[in-house]
Amino acid sequence: MSSHHWGYTQENGPDKWFIEFPEATGTRQSPVDIDTNICKRGSDLKVAPLKWNYVPEHTKSLVNPGYCWRVDVDGNESELTGGPLGENIYKLEQFHCHWGCSDYKGSEHTVDGEAYAGELHLVHWNTTKYASFKEAAAAPDGLAVLGVFLKPGMHHQEFNKITSLLQFVKHKGDRITLPQGCDPGKLLPSTTTYWTYEGSLTTPPCSECVIWLVFKTPIEVSHDQLEAMRDMNCYDVKEECPCNEMNGKVINNFRPPLPLGNRELRECGEH
Repeated sequence: MSSHHWGYTQENGPDKWFIEFPEATGTRQSPVDIDTNICKRGSDLKVAPLKWNYVPEHTKSLVNPGYCWRVDVDGNESELTGGPLGENIYKLEQFHCHWGCSDYKGSEHTVDGEAYAGELHLVHWNTTKYASFKEAAAAPDGLAVLGVFLKPGMHHQEFNKITSLLQFVKHKGDRITLPQGCDPGKLLPSTTTYWTYEGSLTTPPCSECVIWLVFKTPIEVSHDQLEAMRDMNCYDVKEECPCNEMNGKVINNFRPPLPLGNRELRECGEH
């Protein structure tokens, strides 16, 4: 279908993206498999602790862009600093999620070959060096993305501020205001050990502009919360359901891991 020039089906999935987005074949692509045997430990690296500050009232709206759910944020007063980001101040732009059709797959990054049920991405841009998100997204240190693995377990109260509203953004293009906001800081795990490496956006155009920080500890969300995500549709309310292998649902919206190549993977934080 024309409105889905890229996606996650056999017809338009990740192995076809390079045709329209040549950067997808680059040497700094994401996600990767995090091989814990080759990780450099952060204690030798003397990195400053990672710090973040978010304003829950500034999480504005929940949207269905056709391939995930996304929360758009007014990033004023939000900041992410420290770790591999150094003195640069990164501001939150949006956060979104990737998931599978079952609890055994769905994350983009894998750890020693194992996948989680989902992966949350908080996308920030470097306001110290660049004037806009667009300008930052074209630079090698322009974006910083926090990755959080989701595993099935306890009901997550903050996450529910999103999943309880997904029924109102069932179709592509649907958007709703978040009535009570959502605190992105409460979606992060309490243990802040993370892996970091230089990579790319995991969706087209796959620009190589991301410093990745993937938390080692997952957060728990309930089975019902995962099911609410799997019930979203990838097509517009005015379109017919595409008869693809996903039955028009937004599922398995993850890009498989790509080679790390000669990039360095580091583990930082509490040990």
